[in-house]
Amino acid sequence: MDTVTTTHNDDVDWDRWPVADYLAENYRELHHADAEVIAHHSAFYRRLPPGGIARSVEFGAGPNLYPLILASAASRRVDAVEAGAGNVAYLHRQIVCGPDASWLPFDALCRRLNPDLPRTLAASLAQVQVIHADVRELEPGDYELASMHFVAEGATEDRAEFADLCRAFARCVVPGGYLVAAFMENMPTYRIGPTSRWPGCPVSPATVTEVFAPLTRELSVTRVDTDPTLPDHGDSGMVLLTAVTADRRG
Repeated sequence: MDTVTTTHNDDVDWDRWPVADYLAENYRELHHADAEVIAHHSAFYRRLPPGGIARSVEFGAGPNLYPLILASAASRRVDAVEAGAGNVAYLHRQIVCGPDASWLPFDALCRRLNPDLPRTLAASLAQVQVIHADVRELEPGDYELASMHFVAEGATEDRAEFADLCRAFARCVVPGGYLVAAFMENMPTYRIGPTSRWPGCPVSPATVTEVFAPLTRELSVTRVDTDPTLPDHGDSGMVLLTAVTADRRG
């Protein structure tokens, strides 16, 4: 009888993440699904005072710049915490040497939807500190706001570990702080590029609500339909979240 092996976060060599393939497949043009994520998140950030957050975190930043741009409207400092060496190197290059031209349409949309952003893309990225670290080691309550994009459901095949990662995400924010996130809906294990295989944990709006309801108040969970212009990884769209973290006392 064949044994089904479940891949966990610690089973994966994140330094091997195929940065160039991932960007080519997902972020060399602005797809409709990401435009919807940007619109959803921009409405959330517009509710916060410009620069009113002293320090926020992008939880598992990857090589994706648009969440960092979005957070720069409300945050005076954005910590991009990432475990994969290739992603860390890419983020450093984008900040030090200037961003790839492919990010300009993302930036333009972010700016159109939220005029509170810093005046230029370079100014937004100047607020970012890249930190090479495991997000699970973040101290509780270190941040006033945490953002996460396609991380918890893309780091493991185990539903319990997905929930643990979500709890770590919420825990790194002070009670009464803010959470904003996006998840791939029903994402199975998937490939990037011609050969590399990566874990996926299928989740739905109900799954996300179940995990975050005990951790938050003012919880809002919505979804975006699948985008046929993106690679078909077997997902059925995206799940979007905003919330305020609950008081953990008692």
